[in-house]
Amino acid sequence: SEPFKLKILAELTTGKHTKSELCKLYSIAPTTVNEWIKKYNRKDLMNTRVKVETKDEISRIKTLQKEIEQLKKLLLKKDLDAMVLDSYLEVAAEDLGYKSVTELKKKLSIKP
Repeated sequence: SEPFKLKILAELTTGKHTKSELCKLYSIAPTTVNEWIKKYNRKDLMNTRVKVETKDEISRIKTLQKEIEQLKKLLLKKDLDAMVLDSYLEVAAEDLGYKSVTELKKKLSIKP
């Protein structure tokens, strides 16, 4: 009914409930509420998202994305290097008769 639709829009206008809360409360589909918003020309109640990006911003975003990828690759390389070093130290500790890598590191003054 017309009064019911207007009541829902009025409740939405007051901000007492969100659109999703009203939809659950009254068992209405969100698309139905959107249709009422359009029908009664209440664009102020529509969920709108405006995204403005200049060419400079887009270029900056692309540059940052490339930098992130490079940093991820560098981090992976560093992690692999650390694993290789740990493996070398394990073999060296065993070959030199140390009980653990920690003991070898202490002897060589290497920080753990």
